[in-house]
Amino acid sequence: MQEAILFKNGNLLDPLNDALLGPHDILIENGLIKEVSEKSLSSKTARVIDVAGKTVMPGLIDLHVHVTATQLNLSTQGVLPDALVMMRSVPIIKGMLQRGFTTVRDAAGAGWGLKCAINEGTIDGPRLFIAGRALSQTGGHGDPRPRSDHLRPMSFCGCCFRAGDIGRVVDGVDALRQAVRQEFQMGADQIKIMASGGVASPTDPIASWGYSDEEIAAVVHEATARQTYVMAHSYTPEAIARAVRLGVRTIEHGNLVDQATAKLMHDHNAYVVPTLITYEALAKEGAQYGLPADSVSKIDEVRTAGLASLEIYRNAGVKMGYGSDLLGPSHRLQSEEFRIRSEVLPIAEVLRSATTTAAEVLNMTGKLGRLTPGAFADVLIVDGDPLRDISCLLGQGDHIPMVMKEGVVYVNRL
Repeated sequence: MQEAILFKNGNLLDPLNDALLGPHDILIENGLIKEVSEKSLSSKTARVIDVAGKTVMPGLIDLHVHVTATQLNLSTQGVLPDALVMMRSVPIIKGMLQRGFTTVRDAAGAGWGLKCAINEGTIDGPRLFIAGRALSQTGGHGDPRPRSDHLRPMSFCGCCFRAGDIGRVVDGVDALRQAVRQEFQMGADQIKIMASGGVASPTDPIASWGYSDEEIAAVVHEATARQTYVMAHSYTPEAIARAVRLGVRTIEHGNLVDQATAKLMHDHNAYVVPTLITYEALAKEGAQYGLPADSVSKIDEVRTAGLASLEIYRNAGVKMGYGSDLLGPSHRLQSEEFRIRSEVLPIAEVLRSATTTAAEVLNMTGKLGRLTPGAFADVLIVDGDPLRDISCLLGQGDHIPMVMKEGVVYVNRL
C-alpha cells in the first residue's frame, strides 16, 4: 500500500487555464489523485505537506526522446557493447525525471526491458511509451551505414539487434508488415517510420520521400489493427502530406511545413511534435561531440525554419506536442524547448504541449496532463509561476524541489 499524501495550500496550475487557480489542496491515495479542492481537505492517514506559496502542477510529458542515444554520432553507436549503452542510458533517464518529465515517449531505441526496469523500480525514470526500433528504408534516416562499395549487414551477424541501434532497415510491404508485428510482439506502444531524410544520418537528403505510399499504408494498417498509431519523422511539405494522407497520426519535427500542408494536417486531425532544441544543440555542439561533417552541413536547412513553423501550425489549428529529440551530452538541454517555443507562442500554449496535448497523443487523457480525480499522481512542486515566467522549468530541475510519479516521490528538496 502506497503512502497517502495531502498537499495543502499550493497554487494549482491547470493547463486548461491561462493563469494559476490559487491555493488548492490535493489528496493522493494509491498512486492516483483522489480529490482536488479549493476548500481545506483532511485525512486521518495521509502525510501532510504544506506547499503554500509554491505552484502545484502535473508532471511534464516529452513526446520525442531517445533515452538510449548516448552519443551524437549514432552511426557508430551500434558497435558499442550492449551493456555500455544500457549503463549510459541510466543517468539520461534519471535526469529527465529530475527535470520534471514524469512521462516520455521514446521515438526509437528503448525496448521493453528498459520499460520494465523503470516500472519495477530497478532504475528511476519517467513512464515510458516505446516505439522499439524505428523503421527505415535502405539509405534512409534510420540507416547509419557509411557509403561504401559493400553494404554491410545492420548488425555484426545480420540476425540480431545491437542495443545501440535505434533503427532497423526494412524494405517492401511484406517485410514491413512482419517488422511492425515483431516490434509489437517485442513490446512497442506505437510505431516509428522514417518518412523523409534527416540530419543525423549519412546518405539521405532531407527532401527525400522515404517509404512508398504502399509501404506507409501497410505500416499504418498494422498499427491500426493493434489499436495504436504511427509516428513519422518528416520535414518537407511533400513528405508530411503523403504521410498524413496515408493515416500517420503524429509528424515528428515538421520544420519545413507550408500553410497548405498544415491545413491538411488539421483536416486529418494529425498532430505535430516540433523538436527545435535539438537543432540548437547540434549546431552549437554537434561537431564538438562527434557529429559527422555531412550531418553538420544539413542542420541550417531545418534549423532556421523551426520558429516559423510554429506560427504556421498555430494559425492552421494543428495541435503541437512537446519534443526535444536530444542526443548524448545534449540531453541536459531538454527543458530549453520551453524557452525556444515561448519566443513565438503564449506560455500557456507551450505548457499545454507538454501536458494536455501530449496526453491526447498518448491516448491518456484523464490519466496524464492534469491534476484531476482519477488521474495518475504525477505531481511537480515548483518555485515560481511557469505561466508568467517559464524559466522556473528550465535547467536541471533547479526550481522543482519535488517530483512525484504515480504517488512515489523521486525528488524532494522541500
